[in-house]
Amino acid sequence: MEVVEGTLRIDDLDEFLERLAAIGDDHRVAVQAFDARYVAGREHLRRAGELADRAHAREEMIARDPAVELLLYAAGRRQIQDALTMGVSRGEQPAVVVCHAVGGRQSENGDDSTTERERAACEVVEAMECFEPAGLLNASDSELIAEFFDVTDAEREATDATLTDLVLERVAMLVVEK
Repeated sequence: MEVVEGTLRIDDLDEFLERLAAIGDDHRVAVQAFDARYVAGREHLRRAGELADRAHAREEMIARDPAVELLLYAAGRRQIQDALTMGVSRGEQPAVVVCHAVGGRQSENGDDSTTERERAACEVVEAMECFEPAGLLNASDSELIAEFFDVTDAEREATDATLTDLVLERVAMLVVEK
């Protein structure tokens, strides 16, 4: 999994999402953009990627599209409509874009590196006119994250777990909540 961080300026959301899908198709990776305010760190995204990989290996994917599968796991939601809150929207926003070969998504001839394809896709994203690279993975909003993942103050006071730990627990629960 490779990640790029920055600011997105999106005028036409459908056109932007189609461009991400085309980049993914060209590099045989899933490309998913997240509103950085909802991301509880790199570990959050890595765990979503692992769970999407496992679902793919077991042929138990929730969505047909691997990029949507990443979104569902990152959001800890089975319903796409509910998970979309964590995605990007029209306008300017801090964003994290993940390029991940869900399930390894091997090439037809099997001779290229998954990591190289993920990096190449990220380079294309970084070069997009609407994307301004910047280190924003720390742009998360802990109150917004707690609200989105339904982490209460009482729960946080009852444990020494970090907010990220609690989010990772919610993400992992998606597998159980079938």
